[in-house]
Amino acid sequence: MLLAYYLMDMGGGRLGAAWESPAAMRRRWLVGIFAVSVIWAVLVATFSSDSVHRLWGVMAACGYGLALLAVLAVRNARVSDVALGFSFVGALLAPLTWMAAKGLEQPEVWVVARSGSMLIHQGTPYASTAALAATTNPNAYNPYLPVMALFGLPRAIFDGGLLTDPRIWFGVVFFVVFWLALRQGGATDPGRWAVLVAGSPVIAFELAVGGTDVPMVGFLCLGFALLYRRPTSVNLAVQAGLALGVASAMKATAWPALVVAVVLIAVRDGRKSAWAFIVAALGVVAVCVGPFAVHPKSLVDNTIRFPLGLASVQSAASSPLLGHVIAATWHSAGHTIVVALLVLAAAAVALSLVFRPPRTVSRAVVLLAGAMTLMFVLAPSTRFGYFIYPAALAIWLFAVRVGGQAAGGPATPDPGGTAASLSTSRPTIPVERPAA
Repeated sequence: MLLAYYLMDMGGGRLGAAWESPAAMRRRWLVGIFAVSVIWAVLVATFSSDSVHRLWGVMAACGYGLALLAVLAVRNARVSDVALGFSFVGALLAPLTWMAAKGLEQPEVWVVARSGSMLIHQGTPYASTAALAATTNPNAYNPYLPVMALFGLPRAIFDGGLLTDPRIWFGVVFFVVFWLALRQGGATDPGRWAVLVAGSPVIAFELAVGGTDVPMVGFLCLGFALLYRRPTSVNLAVQAGLALGVASAMKATAWPALVVAVVLIAVRDGRKSAWAFIVAALGVVAVCVGPFAVHPKSLVDNTIRFPLGLASVQSAASSPLLGHVIAATWHSAGHTIVVALLVLAAAAVALSLVFRPPRTVSRAVVLLAGAMTLMFVLAPSTRFGYFIYPAALAIWLFAVRVGGQAAGGPATPDPGGTAASLSTSRPTIPVERPAA
């Protein structure tokens, strides 16, 4: 998706109406999307060591397979909607409903549910420093910030049941917020785009088995969608600050987005809008996190030391990525090396923001996606699932860019090389726009 964005932005081919909506995509592209999805699901079902992952792979492969067969066999103008339905139901709704009903979940779902219960009964979603010192269970730690505990409240209040599973609410929040981000950014047919993305392996796999990062991705996209208009008014800057503030009060993973957004607004829209954004974003974080900073050591142990691998108990998150390999190979020295590499990476991104600050949302999102990718590669405790951040940001950017180009120009101005690409791109064959 980022490659396609660069081709558009740098004056290459204009994808236009053939990509403005999943319903307008050429058959060969739909075949490619669902074929890759089938392969993804089959690989998960075949090679994953986690039984929950394998179950998703089997169910999703059936859904994607039916979607692929529909596209190949049916020559109807509405076949894309049928395929989207098979994908969405087979890869997301069916696995999520079955797993939620049977209590099949990754440990992080239980951690979120427990944090909601602790918030009600103890006034904090975090175990004390003394309790953490006495345990060897990594799931005793809660690496999420307080807003995430809200998703655990239904189970804590109603004591079980399908609709109390945190993943159900992760999915509802993501779908609504991501749809709003697409609509605000100017994407054509945001409903179908939201269904396609939610049913894709990028989101469906993560959401069905765990899903804690999924709602955060939605708020990140919404925050940048609210900044897509130029110039950004103070009111929109405040709204963007609220959206990114909510994401930042869920998990520290979203914090880089605040820095990138502040620089973007400052260089593009001026100090007044930048300060409005900062006050709104930090205000949300302060209100949501501040009450639990009364006991800062517990907060730091759970949300900073544990994710960085500096706690007495190591996170169960693992992958063959560079940071985890280094940390696992050289133990304490490896952790020091990894932390140093993360600091160097952060310094490199900071220098980029200072000397080549992004002046468009498109550039800011590409920079953020790259920075997050680097962060996840170097993190000592990481999973491949974390890459839904750059992937979802790239898909959102692609959808809104194509929507603007198919309409004859950016629906919401985000210039910066865009005008040149529009004037030099090849004409496209008009395609009837599908009904919303």
